[in-house]
Amino acid sequence: MVTFFLLVLLFILHLLLLNPFLAMCQIGREGEWCLLHSSIGISSMHMQLLHNNKVVMFDRTDFGPSNLSLAYGHCWYDPSDNVLKNDCTAHSLLYDIGTKTFRPLMVETDTWCSSGAVLLDGTLVQTGGYNDDDHVVRTLAPCNDDSCDWVEFPGYLSERRWYATNQRLPDGRIIIIGGRRQFNYEFYPRKSESSPSFWLEFLRETRDDDENNLYPFVHLLPDGNLFIFANTRAISLDYKQNRVVREFPSITTNDPRNYSRSGLSVLLPIDENEPIEAEVMVCGGAPRGAFSRAKQGIFDAASRSCRCIKVTDENPSWAMEDMSMPRVMGDMILLPTGDVVIINGAESGTTSWEIGQNPVTRPVIYKPHEVEDIRFSVMSLVTRPRMYHSSAVLLTDGRALVGGSNPHPYYNFTGVQ
Repeated sequence: MVTFFLLVLLFILHLLLLNPFLAMCQIGREGEWCLLHSSIGISSMHMQLLHNNKVVMFDRTDFGPSNLSLAYGHCWYDPSDNVLKNDCTAHSLLYDIGTKTFRPLMVETDTWCSSGAVLLDGTLVQTGGYNDDDHVVRTLAPCNDDSCDWVEFPGYLSERRWYATNQRLPDGRIIIIGGRRQFNYEFYPRKSESSPSFWLEFLRETRDDDENNLYPFVHLLPDGNLFIFANTRAISLDYKQNRVVREFPSITTNDPRNYSRSGLSVLLPIDENEPIEAEVMVCGGAPRGAFSRAKQGIFDAASRSCRCIKVTDENPSWAMEDMSMPRVMGDMILLPTGDVVIINGAESGTTSWEIGQNPVTRPVIYKPHEVEDIRFSVMSLVTRPRMYHSSAVLLTDGRALVGGSNPHPYYNFTGVQ
């Protein structure tokens, strides 16, 4: 028996020597987490899977130099940057899932709190951002060599887009909805140089003092219209006619769910068999007034409530469920199984540096087809907190890739949590 266990131990050590990556995996009954890289040189504030099994990651550009250099001789100049006008470091990269390698990309405009979507041909279209870059469109077409990089179009958008939401439409276009103090939407690509934006009164009505309607939740419905949720309300929008065709009941609690309270939303899997049903799930967030209280050192508990609504019902209403724990600033990933992973975020406070407290390090699986009492199950502990500006995407092999968190102004990590 001793000889058998010795042989097993030697075999495991042999595997670890052949593949050190295995040594960085944390295995538990409820799943396995592997550290791919201790540092990639940037904070992956945004991530997007491309159709060639690569992931583009990018950070804001006005925090000074990153820890990832651009290719030799490549630098960019921004005379309006208050931190670093000449920058030879990368704020974006392309990560190859198969080889676990990455290369720097050059993005020159500030992507902080921007938004994006992928065209039918696989091109990532990334819109808006911070300060003088809020009218920019950036595109990244996937490639299988080292030839592709960001292409940027300053001044392309008709309105400033900061905290907007993008959704690809059945005709291949992208609709860009809202943004800070923007009660309208527009399309990419535009039809002409003078293509207008379209007013959406719903966005004005749902704005309050804390602007809890930023990054509205948007889902494409089976009838071709858009489900739009902002603050505590939701509508169905016929964007072709610029007409609200339906207003849904307000969510059954008064707590806002959108940024800056940063709840979560997903359109649950749709069975193509008749009759088609579409159900939207909204979870988490922070109580109304949480931002101002957190600035005073009072950190409210985040919401653990989830609400689901079948938007295809004749008389839809919100059904109530509770997550296993409260969560704000989290991410939702729809799995190939039809289940949902709820990951990242904090148990108290709200969105920003240092005012989100008590990291949630236990992801949750939600199984919509299970009976109500056992739909939520808790996964293995994740040792690295992922809070403000963290991100998560589904990979082609079914794994979840997570990154980012709290980059902090100017990458100054002295005296911060």
